[in-house]
Amino acid sequence: MAVECVIKNAAKSVGEGPHWDDVTNTLLYVDIQENAIRKYCPESKEHSTIQLDDTVGFVVPARKGGLIAGVGRCLVHVDGDSKKVTKLHEVDHGLQTRFNDGKCDPQGRVWAGTMGPVEPDVVNMPKIGSLYRLDLDGSLHTMVKDVGVSNGLAWTADEKSMFYIDSTPRQIYRYDFEKSTGNISNKKVIVDNAGKPINDYGFPDGMTIDTEDKLWVACFSASKVIRYDPDTGHQLQSINIPSASRITSCCFGGKNLDELYVTCSAHEVPPEEFEKYPLSGSVFRVTQLGVKGRKAHVYEGEIKALNK
Repeated sequence: MAVECVIKNAAKSVGEGPHWDDVTNTLLYVDIQENAIRKYCPESKEHSTIQLDDTVGFVVPARKGGLIAGVGRCLVHVDGDSKKVTKLHEVDHGLQTRFNDGKCDPQGRVWAGTMGPVEPDVVNMPKIGSLYRLDLDGSLHTMVKDVGVSNGLAWTADEKSMFYIDSTPRQIYRYDFEKSTGNISNKKVIVDNAGKPINDYGFPDGMTIDTEDKLWVACFSASKVIRYDPDTGHQLQSINIPSASRITSCCFGGKNLDELYVTCSAHEVPPEEFEKYPLSGSVFRVTQLGVKGRKAHVYEGEIKALNK
């Protein structure tokens, strides 16, 4: 196993939501408080940015072209050529929330969650977020309420289980997943790190899944990504990320989907922490893992502008 920094200090704030686009062989990710979608081509080393007018929690490609992103409290479509932004839905009316992590399920629906202000801290912050599902007909549905920090999502190869993370209680959940309807049920805690040392386990953040249906979980404040067996909750492997502590998410990429791209945060990192972790905000690549991921799903549905 080898860990390398491929984009030094890539994000000025929170680098998040990595998505490998297997069509273009590029990495998409967001810089949340910089209101930016960023794209990186490992082959050419080219790096480009789409600037938006509010925080960007996640980004995924749309099959019909362009991108779906969580911008502030809105789900939007961003045209790939003109960069025109079309608002699809606005959520959490009257609440001080924003979209955070999001991902597509195997049927091409978008799942994306919100979070409130991290005050006074992650453990004691208000649980006013929700998890939403954007269906293929463009309709939006509330799937989970009373969420602290809505984060990682993943689905098993047989499409019978969905995994979901709320970082606030430091837990990972499994739901029964009905692929035809997108309904979820029978919530079960499969990993519970509440009370465990922050330096060792951190806060579970973004997540991906490999072809063996094992979970790879970014551990915020612990400088690592942990591989878990979701059937037992046991830790299988730990990857230490050098010179960065606030690890936010990960995804499989590369032409063979055998490389793990890892994002992290530089948001509000004090000078003394930067001295210890000078690569905060960087993008890392982990190779020689011995496992592969699956192609990331994209939004397969309709692009319907919000009726004002």
